Amino acid sequence: MSMETFAPLMFAGLIFVMLIGFPVAFSLGALGLASGFYAIQMGWFPASFMGNLPLNLFGILSNDLLLAIPFFTLMGAILEKCGLAEDLLESMSQLFGPARGGLGYSVIVVGFILGAITGTVAGQVIAMAMIALPIMMRHGYDMRYATGVLAASGTITQLVPPSLVLVVMADQLGRSVGDMYKGAWGPSILQVLIFLTYTFVLTRLRPHALPGIPLEARTASGWALWKQCLRGIIPSAVLIFAVLGSMGGLPGISTAICTPTEAGAMGAAGAFALAALHRRLTWALVRDAMAGTMRITAMVVFILIGSRVFSLVFQGVDGGIWIEHMLSTLPGGQTGFLIVVNIFIFFLAFFLDFFEIAFIILPMLGPVADKMGIDLIWFGVLLCVNMQTSFMHPPFGFALFYLRGISDSLFKGGVLPRKVESRDIYLGAIPFVILQLVLVVVVIFVPQTVTVFLDPKLEVDLDSVVMPAVDTSMDNEEAPDANDMLDKVAPPAEPEPAEPAPAK
Repeated sequence: MSMETFAPLMFAGLIFVMLIGFPVAFSLGALGLASGFYAIQMGWFPASFMGNLPLNLFGILSNDLLLAIPFFTLMGAILEKCGLAEDLLESMSQLFGPARGGLGYSVIVVGFILGAITGTVAGQVIAMAMIALPIMMRHGYDMRYATGVLAASGTITQLVPPSLVLVVMADQLGRSVGDMYKGAWGPSILQVLIFLTYTFVLTRLRPHALPGIPLEARTASGWALWKQCLRGIIPSAVLIFAVLGSMGGLPGISTAICTPTEAGAMGAAGAFALAALHRRLTWALVRDAMAGTMRITAMVVFILIGSRVFSLVFQGVDGGIWIEHMLSTLPGGQTGFLIVVNIFIFFLAFFLDFFEIAFIILPMLGPVADKMGIDLIWFGVLLCVNMQTSFMHPPFGFALFYLRGISDSLFKGGVLPRKVESRDIYLGAIPFVILQLVLVVVVIFVPQTVTVFLDPKLEVDLDSVVMPAVDTSMDNEEAPDANDMLDKVAPPAEPEPAEPAPAK
C-alpha cells in the first residue's frame, strides 16, 4: 500500500466510524492513533511527528475563542428555563391568533426571537410545542403543518446570531465571529420570510387547514395585550443587541469593544438579570442550566480532541493535498465545488451533529475553498444554512425526536385530544426541509444575501499605485548643490595630521 492510497482509505474509515453509532470523539481518536502508528511503521513520517500531538492539542484547547461556547450556552440555558419562551409564545399567539394562519405566524416569529436568545433547538422545540401544539389541535390546524412549523421554527436558532454553530465556524475558518454574525443576518431573515410566505400561501390554498382562533378565545386585548408582548420582547432585545453590538456582530457596527468571550460573559450575566426580572431565578434553575452547559462544553471539547488527532495524521499522509486535488478539479469551478460540498454535507447531516461536521469536515474543506477564491464568511454561513436540515431530516432529525417525545407526554397527560402519529411528524417536516434547501440554493447563487451586511474590504491594487512626482522645475542654477546639502547635514571631518616622515 502506498501513501497516495492510504489517505482515501482514512477518509473512508472516517465515514465508517461516524456511522457505526459509537461516540464520534473516541472513534476518531482511535482511528487517528491507529493510522498514525501504521504510517510510522510504513516510514511515511517519523515517530517524532506524532510527538507534536500533545502540543497541538494544548494549542487548540488554549484558544480563548472557545471560552465563548460555555458562556453563550449558559446564557441560552438560563433564558430557556426561566419561562421566557412560554411568555413570548403565549402573548404572540394572542396577538396573531385571530388571523388566518395566525398561530403559524406567531410560532415562526417567536422561533426567530428565541433563536437570538436561547440558541438551543431542544429547549425551543419543547417549549413551543407545549404551548402551541394543544392550541393548534384544539382549533383544527392541519396536523402535518403544525408539527412541521414547530420543528422548523426551532431549527432557526442554529442560524440566528449569536449561534454556537457560527462561533465554531469562525474558529475553524480563522475568521472574525462578528463578521460571521453579520453574514448570517441576511439568510436568517430570509429564512423567516420564506416560512412566512409558505404559511401565507397555505392560508389561500387551504384556508380550512390554518384557521384563525375566535376573538373570544383571547384572555387579553388592546394595550394590555401589547404590554404583555413588549414585556417579553424589549428586555430580551436589549440583551441581544448589547451582546452582538459589543462584539461588532450587528450590521452597521464596524468596531468591536469586546471579544466574543467577553460578550458571552456579559450575555450570561444579563440572562441572570432577566431571570431575576421575571422573578424566576432559583437555585434549581441555576443548577440545571450549569449542568446542561457542562454537558455541551464537555462534548465539544472531546469532539475537538478526537478530530484533531485524526486531522494531524490525515495531513501527515498528504490527505489535505488529496482532498484539494479532488475538489478543485470538479467541473463548474466555484459553483460546482459549492454544489458538491453542500450535497455531501446534506447527506452527512442525516447521521452527524453540527458540532461533529464543523470540527471534522470543515477543516478539510476550508483551505480548498480559500484557494479557490471563495469568501470564507460566505462559505461558513452557507454550510450553517445547510446544517439546519440536520435537525429536520426524517427519520433521524433531533427536532423530530424532541417533538415526538413531548407530544407523547402531552397526550398521556390529557393535554392533547388525540395522539400525534409519527407519520404526521415526518411528512410535516418534508416541506420545511425543502424550504431550507431553497435557501441553500439562493445563498449559493446570490452571495449578496451574506455579504450585504459585511463591512467593505479595503483592497489596494499595487499595480495602480502612483508614486509622487519629483519637482524638477528648478533650473540648475537654483538647485542646491548636493555637496552643500551634505555639508549641512554633517560637516566635513577634520583631516588627520600627517605622520612625520622617518629620519634618514
